[in-house]
Amino acid sequence: MPLKLLAASAALAISIHAASADEWRTTSSLIGESKYGENFQRYDYVNPDAPKGGTLNSTVVGTFDSFNSYIVQGSPAAGFVPYGGGLLYETLMEQAIDEGSVSHPLIADAYKYPADYSSATYRLDPRAKWHDGKPITVDDVIWSFNVLKANSPMYNRYFANVTEAVAVGEREVEFRFDQKGNRELPKIIGDLAILPKHWWEGTDAKGNKRDITKPTLEIPLGSAAYKIKSFKPGTEIVWERVPDYWGAKLPVKIGRENFDTKRYVYFLDDSAAWLAFTKGGLEDINAENSGRGWKTRYDFPAVKAGDVIKKEFKATSRATYQGFMMNTRRAQFQDRHVRQALAYLYDFDAVNRMSFGLNTRLTSYFMGSEDLASSGLPQGKELEILNQYKDKLPPELFTQQFAIPAFDNPQAERKILKMAVDLFAEAGWAIKGGKMVNSKTGQPFAFEILDFRQGAEATLNPYVDMLRKIGIAATLRFVDSSQYVNRVNNFDYDMITQVLPQSDSPGNEQRDFWSSKAADTPGSRNFAGIKDPVVDALVDRVIFSTDRDDLSAAARALDRVLLWNYYSVPQFTRPDVWLAYWNKFGIPDKQPTYLGPDIDSWWIDTDKEKALAAKYKGLN
Repeated sequence: MPLKLLAASAALAISIHAASADEWRTTSSLIGESKYGENFQRYDYVNPDAPKGGTLNSTVVGTFDSFNSYIVQGSPAAGFVPYGGGLLYETLMEQAIDEGSVSHPLIADAYKYPADYSSATYRLDPRAKWHDGKPITVDDVIWSFNVLKANSPMYNRYFANVTEAVAVGEREVEFRFDQKGNRELPKIIGDLAILPKHWWEGTDAKGNKRDITKPTLEIPLGSAAYKIKSFKPGTEIVWERVPDYWGAKLPVKIGRENFDTKRYVYFLDDSAAWLAFTKGGLEDINAENSGRGWKTRYDFPAVKAGDVIKKEFKATSRATYQGFMMNTRRAQFQDRHVRQALAYLYDFDAVNRMSFGLNTRLTSYFMGSEDLASSGLPQGKELEILNQYKDKLPPELFTQQFAIPAFDNPQAERKILKMAVDLFAEAGWAIKGGKMVNSKTGQPFAFEILDFRQGAEATLNPYVDMLRKIGIAATLRFVDSSQYVNRVNNFDYDMITQVLPQSDSPGNEQRDFWSSKAADTPGSRNFAGIKDPVVDALVDRVIFSTDRDDLSAAARALDRVLLWNYYSVPQFTRPDVWLAYWNKFGIPDKQPTYLGPDIDSWWIDTDKEKALAAKYKGLN
């Protein structure tokens, strides 16, 4: 649906929902009605007769030491996720693959909520069971809610307004909220991963009591289509499809999860993983993130022979924000003028030339959503919202269109460097002896950019070089992935590159990105350490918006305040997913264009696989 029609359709949906409040629903939607209506049978792009079998091989850079992804400690293995069910657990509902802000039944077969959005009740599917054959119960749901809210930073912020989960029937759980009017909350309760209470409260083979608050390498009990078959600590994990999986005939599963085995092999760096892909056998699909790489490095023999396919897939909803996050917990980043100068010094044009012009400069935290992204000058309801905080906001926010100067002509660099030096001067810094130093203390301005991607120097070095032109001592620090995750979780960095996934209907997750509480909580995604009462108020304004028009105005206001405070250095995005894959797959004629390709809808073409195996020794 075109974005300009969203507000009207959302208003219609709200009136429909209000009229049928507290009635059981099998599909939830925040933006209009799902294209499938309430009679969802299967995704329209899948092959319902896709054959099962074969192995999907993948590589991972780094290592792992835990099968518990819901805590800050440890590095979870591939297949485990910090939010959602991953490969092992199911959630109450599944977020749709092919449309935004829609969820379909999984462990729960329906849900309902009252007209004032003060609670939500989920009804469990009586067929839902654990891999040991025991049913998934209301007690499992309540226990999962309690332990995840207590131990998972993401669930804690996401469900901040959920006070308790209470059994109201043999198959029904009511989630109660401490405030009314949170329109998103009834739906996103469906994102709750359900864990087996009886397993986690039991004992291991040695008789030791299990502890959900600690890392573990004991294979957990699950409920999803896959379970762990084998693993080598830190180097490999193999998942196998559960033959009697209870949910195989659910609409969200038909034609999907076709691989009998998913194998993940770990490498220490990107170069080794790339070499494994070019040779085949250890990685079947490579997701390319570099424009330069997409254009230049797919010239190895298998590509030329047509045995490795390059293909671009549309992903129209890629409202993902990527930028250098400045840790304002550090003293050197606490002045807005300094942060503004650092944002100005990122030469996007040079980086984009290296990427053959395939990137788009980010100008919003909600890039790609035209009714959520701020532009021009604030007006209408957005201006009304911002005027409430006018004395606490940068004056330019009301009088100037937000823009970061471009390095788009030969004179631009000198001009931008001068602008940056002037901004540093306003913050009390000056260039002396070729170094940017504090005018009072003489302390040099220095910071470290932390990363773990060994191939990232190409895009990081131009920024470091530009910073050095005005005497800033910026350095790159590369660490292994486990150390990186640990340092990021504990906010032990000066600057990092991070990606924040946004949606067409922002809401409760914004607390985890920007709230003062999240800034002090290890493992949160408030990477910039923002602690601003205005931002907190605007986040709540987004969460408790009354309709789509209200949400759009609140999101634009939040976006504008974040931009003008320069908490990060905006980088780039693109509306496509680039995949290269060994030609061993059957793929549906079309793939969803909302999030991009759904690999779980692919299957192994045995004839193609045999032909590759005969041609390339050792290729599965």
